[in-house]
Amino acid sequence: MTTIPAADQSTSNLPAIAAMLAGQATFTINDALIKLAAAGMPGGQAIFLRGVMAFMVAFTICVAVGGLKFSTLRGHGRILTFRNIGEIGSTFFYLSALFHLPIATTTAILQFIPLAITASAALFLAEPVGWRRWLATAFGFVGVMLIIRPGSDSFSAYTLLALAGVFFSVLRDLSTRRISRQVPAILLMTISAATVTIAATGFALFETWIVPPPKSLALLGGAAVFLLGGYYFMVDAMRYGEVAVVSPFRYSVILWAILVGIVIWGEWPDAMALLGTAIVTLAGLYTFMRERKVKALAARR
Repeated sequence: MTTIPAADQSTSNLPAIAAMLAGQATFTINDALIKLAAAGMPGGQAIFLRGVMAFMVAFTICVAVGGLKFSTLRGHGRILTFRNIGEIGSTFFYLSALFHLPIATTTAILQFIPLAITASAALFLAEPVGWRRWLATAFGFVGVMLIIRPGSDSFSAYTLLALAGVFFSVLRDLSTRRISRQVPAILLMTISAATVTIAATGFALFETWIVPPPKSLALLGGAAVFLLGGYYFMVDAMRYGEVAVVSPFRYSVILWAILVGIVIWGEWPDAMALLGTAIVTLAGLYTFMRERKVKALAARR
């Protein structure tokens, strides 16, 4: 086996880090564009239209790369159902919160997902989790409470929707862990886009849908492009860089969200929200580094 010199590996990580930073920026712009689009039409209709565009893109790519391998889904019916439920819930709850809250707030709450996954994997999948990671998860939850501040004058019920989005995201991600790697990722993306789009039609029962303004359609088209760009940059980042080096830069999404919120909506996070965001971020980074150390120790045995 050929070993990559440390200097060469460090150099190869730089483009991967840049790709991770770019990926988080494009995901944030995607959120900003759909938030802007929803200001000119019902939120459910915005979710539906973006879902249609995302499905068209994902399906086209799936066909182009030969990813329509439905035979690989055999035996995955139950777990795929749970994954789809998680995808629908995470999309609807997160975007519903995003439409009514500052983008930095919803993004910060979303960073609790890795910590919630760690706790859920221990509770439901019997994965070993030491006391340090449990403590980090508890600190992360305290950080989320500082952002939400239930009972205070600044509390908004929409933050509970964002928190619900976190738990549905955990259901989606834990279900994804149980799906065979033989199932193409692009096929899962296509199924997710179709499922969310179909489910979004239910909003028509509670909303009065309108003829979409050209501006809103353009914003949703841009959101679909940036969403695809985000996935592209993420693939590059994880494919060409060391996971341990590149992954912590995922948290740059918080900085992008704060910047976008200030530039577009003039939203300045207060001190308590910034403190909560910092706690969630540090807890997530510690959990990641601890998991890396535990895996390294297990590999040496």
